Amino acid sequence: MSNINQSRRRLFNRKKSNAIRPPWSRTDVDFTDVCTRCDKCINVCETHILFRGDGGFPEINFKDDECTFCKKCADTCPEPLFIDTEESPWQLHAVVQESCLANNGIWCQSCKDACDERAITFKLAIGQAPKPLIDTDICTGCGACVAPCPTNAINLVTSS
Repeated sequence: MSNINQSRRRLFNRKKSNAIRPPWSRTDVDFTDVCTRCDKCINVCETHILFRGDGGFPEINFKDDECTFCKKCADTCPEPLFIDTEESPWQLHAVVQESCLANNGIWCQSCKDACDERAITFKLAIGQAPKPLIDTDICTGCGACVAPCPTNAINLVTSS
């Protein structure tokens, strides 16, 4: 197969990335088509959760901190990568995995304590550790619950 055909195939068969892009940014394919990888959003991020990810494009990692929705990434970007910052920042919400201490009978509510939105509650049960419940209607996807989790049992996923 010629190199031209291989290039065309890659162009039309691009896969969606699982990377979490900055809040208010366009869809992943639109984002990577327009982003110049100038690092301005990374440099201005007040909680330092933005980093150069795959291909040098900005991605978010919540392992150390949360998104405060300060809008600095959108405001500093010279490209038309961001939608109206008065809209919802993204369609993310937290999901608790089975490795959660509370799901394994150990009392832990570190995620609840970190959630300013109060989207995480715990269901009491007799003779068991309370189990976490996430209200996806309240969860902003800020990631505040991710870093304090001692077992890395919280992931942020795109809402369906």
